[in-house]
Amino acid sequence: MPHRAHPELSVVVPVFNEGENIEALVGALVPVLEGCVASFEIVFVDDGSRDDTLARIRRAAETDSRLRAVSFSRNFGKEIALAAGLDHAQGRAVVMIDADLQHPPETIATFVAKWREGYDMVYGQRVDRSTDGPIRRWMTEKFYTLFARFGETPLPPGAGDYRLMDRKVVEALRRLGERARFSKGLYAWVGFKSIGVPFEVQERLHGTSKWGYRQLTRFAFDGLSSFSTLPLKLATYIGLGISIFAFTYAITMLLRTMVLGVDVPGFPSLIVSVMFFSGIQLVFLGVIGEYVGRIFAEVKRRPLYIVAEEVGGRHGSREAGASRAQAAGSAPDAVPPAG
Repeated sequence: MPHRAHPELSVVVPVFNEGENIEALVGALVPVLEGCVASFEIVFVDDGSRDDTLARIRRAAETDSRLRAVSFSRNFGKEIALAAGLDHAQGRAVVMIDADLQHPPETIATFVAKWREGYDMVYGQRVDRSTDGPIRRWMTEKFYTLFARFGETPLPPGAGDYRLMDRKVVEALRRLGERARFSKGLYAWVGFKSIGVPFEVQERLHGTSKWGYRQLTRFAFDGLSSFSTLPLKLATYIGLGISIFAFTYAITMLLRTMVLGVDVPGFPSLIVSVMFFSGIQLVFLGVIGEYVGRIFAEVKRRPLYIVAEEVGGRHGSREAGASRAQAAGSAPDAVPPAG
């Protein structure tokens, strides 16, 4: 197959059971991209969908060569799908966007304009969270407050995955081969000249969100543990507080015994105390275990994902496991060049 010139812009779309949204997304994206860049490609990353998502992408790619897809052998998660999109995108700049049309494609034109002004990263900022429920809004607010206070790098308020990144930002991110990925933190960690563009989140076109409270809680812990030692510090602080309390209580009981004499031993209070402190110990052993588990996942050096099939465009452009395995433990010059 002849070498294909690299497009000016790549749009990466992670998808999981988004079959109903594919045609509408392509119909909304293509006119916007044709109006703001000279050339582009749309790269779908199928994260092991069980519906007809890949079949619909394949039909769309048959009529438009600017569309292509990478399909995983199973579901690896959205964060891994975003990393795979960066591996396979060939553009001078890359836009990440969700498939449910909650990210308005029209904002891409503003992203591109800011990029041409010299910004390396242009991120979308949600102006409101009215589409989220009250509990989810509260949890999100508390997470960002914790991350801003204890994380390595602050996260821009309202910023998510919807953003444009220059090629040099993409290559910097591709060097980060960690398994427990928190992309929002990685975007902030690599730095570069950045600016936010406000946008309003639209209603989801079809289907429902794949992120429940359990997944969001796990994701939040991944973010904090990847960019902060706060959970381990909490274990230290709480342990120190309990020790001070126990010492104070012991002194109090000693003085009371000296003044009032020996009390009748309290078996129930003893059992409650033992169970309480045992529970605290087990909780923080679990926290330590989470960190040890992440170390174990890193040292195994498995590839982040496995590609089962590629659709459209130039096949075999980047091998799934090889680039990430190299990036995890090799020097920067071991990372394959763009294209």
